Amino acid sequence: MKNALITGATKGMGRSIAMAFAKEGISVAVCSRNAKDLDDFKKELLQINPQIKVFTQVADGSVKEQLLQFAAAAELELGFISIVVNNLGMFDPSSILDESDSAFEKQMNTNLMPTYHLYRYFGKTMMAAREGHIFTICSVVAINPIAEAGTYSVTKFALLGLSRVMRLEMMPYNVKVTAVIPGSTLTNSWEGTTIDKDKFVLPDDIASAIINTYKMSAGANVDEIIIKPVGGQI
Repeated sequence: MKNALITGATKGMGRSIAMAFAKEGISVAVCSRNAKDLDDFKKELLQINPQIKVFTQVADGSVKEQLLQFAAAAELELGFISIVVNNLGMFDPSSILDESDSAFEKQMNTNLMPTYHLYRYFGKTMMAAREGHIFTICSVVAINPIAEAGTYSVTKFALLGLSRVMRLEMMPYNVKVTAVIPGSTLTNSWEGTTIDKDKFVLPDDIASAIINTYKMSAGANVDEIIIKPVGGQI
């Protein structure tokens, strides 16, 4: 049985991705800062597929020590982790000159560093096994930055750059790396919006793209997936 580790998985895109992997018979490891959310989600995943294993651990993925403890515990519980989905992220709508003194460090630690740390943790194991697939959830602001979310744009630009470097490093070892680049997606960031959901990309769309990419033939790697609302950004 294959095993997937997904960060930020109890809500939004991560939730849909975890559910999609469960439907495919893939065991999952998920972390969150909220124990009740994890317990509820574990039950839901096992209802979807009682044959899989679900490992949960309370952890703040933006804190290196907690993130790596989660990674090690997931590996111990499930075995070889062949799929990593770097989904953890935060959105702070502010220009760089107007944001708080802690905004840059906080967003770097949430949007970029977890992917870097998990790559260094799992990368050599995947290389040795000559197997694995790393998915990184970026954003269209990595391609077209916006001044209204300056530091967020910077972190996602760096994340896309990291994904491209990971792809180059993993290429000789048969390990796949895919950057997923969504436009306006209906997650908790849009909570309370009155905009029609059909104007958005939906979390299930992201999950579907990841599953279809994962199921491609052994020789195919999708480097980058850009998914935008049909009517343009919101």
